Amino acid sequence: MGIFSDGIDVVQTMAGVPLHLLWQGRSYTLAAEPLRWYERRCWWDEELRAPPGFGGGLVDREVWRVQVRRDGTPPGVPLLTLDLVKYLPAGRWRVIKVHDALNETKDTAGTADPVEEQGYGS
Repeated sequence: MGIFSDGIDVVQTMAGVPLHLLWQGRSYTLAAEPLRWYERRCWWDEELRAPPGFGGGLVDREVWRVQVRRDGTPPGVPLLTLDLVKYLPAGRWRVIKVHDALNETKDTAGTADPVEEQGYGS
């Protein structure tokens, strides 16, 4: 399995909780309470060196699982679930996983793009 990472713009509360997303030219609004946790990074594989005093986001990364609805879609359309990572200190956000419960139960061969299949595409 490869690594997926795609840039995303996130509007967040003053406390840093995601509220609204702009991803691949489309706008999404959170439809459920997001979940947050921290994961260890293999920073030595990603960074050439760790400057003295630089620690924020070096060892751990902040991950958010959000359920969103594309702006303008009807309430009956299933929510899109994404895992987002916030990279410190730059404050950049990336999508690292797109969950698709419908396709996860199917054979992976020949499945369509989950974003398109759930009505979130064009």
